[in-house]
Amino acid sequence: MSTPPRPLVLGIETSCDETSVAVLDGHDRILGHVVLSQDVHEVFGGVVPELAARAHLQKIDSVVERALAEAGVGLDQIDVFGVTQGPGLIGALLVGVCWTKAAAFALGRPVVGVHHMEAHLFGPSLEDPGAEPPFVALLVSGGHTLLLHAEAWGHYTLLGETRDDAAGEAFDKVAKLLGLPYPGGPHVERDARSGLPGRHRLPRPMLRSNQRPGHKDYYDFSFSGLKTAVAELVRRLEDEGRLEEERSSVSWAFQEAAVDVLASKTMRAVEATGCSRVLLGGGVSANGRLRAELHARLGATGRLFHATPRLSLDNGAMVARAARFRYDLGRVAPPDVTAAADLRFPGLTRRSA
Repeated sequence: MSTPPRPLVLGIETSCDETSVAVLDGHDRILGHVVLSQDVHEVFGGVVPELAARAHLQKIDSVVERALAEAGVGLDQIDVFGVTQGPGLIGALLVGVCWTKAAAFALGRPVVGVHHMEAHLFGPSLEDPGAEPPFVALLVSGGHTLLLHAEAWGHYTLLGETRDDAAGEAFDKVAKLLGLPYPGGPHVERDARSGLPGRHRLPRPMLRSNQRPGHKDYYDFSFSGLKTAVAELVRRLEDEGRLEEERSSVSWAFQEAAVDVLASKTMRAVEATGCSRVLLGGGVSANGRLRAELHARLGATGRLFHATPRLSLDNGAMVARAARFRYDLGRVAPPDVTAAADLRFPGLTRRSA
């Protein structure tokens, strides 16, 4: 008996300030993929939720059309519609969810709601077939910082998370303090390349040598204190009239502190789980310094998986891949599915102390 062809999946991502749509074929090959980043937020130094939702509403039709054109298929040929259901900005999420429900209903097709951070886990697998569990996952984005142990797809153990600012949020806030453009991550990284190593020493929050497994903060993250330390340093340099000449060195010091914390906590997870396979996902995973540090600490016996920058940022391809996984499990959304800014991470359990 012949096996029926796997469905064609359309993935839609509108959780923050990227409107993205992708089409995956039955072998999870990307046939069409469009990512439209909103530039309206740059003048404000951060995402304005109302403007983000409005921009999604204005652009989603054209982004879908372009992705379908790239794929060479019509909307009526899509078998499964996947959409980011949450977490994220509720107004932005609703645009994607409502568009998807309407299109799927009109065509009589199923809808699969996708958790944004689980989708980031699938991003690297679209480019590297080896990016499969088991692995330790560090998910770092503008809104989240999570450290997981993935034993299999859909079975995740939460080891640590941020208690305040996410890593990407910290990069954006520090960039704003330094007068660098939004989004801050790429600009801080670029600026840090010309900084003087060791010129400024910044704290490594929640990273101490006397921490042990079982301590509540052993795997957790905190970046608000680091941001405050940068703010105090910037204020002092401004008072001295030296901020302009020291800016790149401050960027270097901040990035080194953030990378040290992220890499150190990840290596703690590697040691505890005995798993030297690490997957890096989320927008901050595009940071070259973080990738290099994890490569160095893992050494020849470990392996690091990460996507190219296009698939590291919020994108429809990762949503489509996560949707296929959930669809294969029979996890089709009910007709009244809606967006949820605090959507629970499916299959995630907390590590016992």
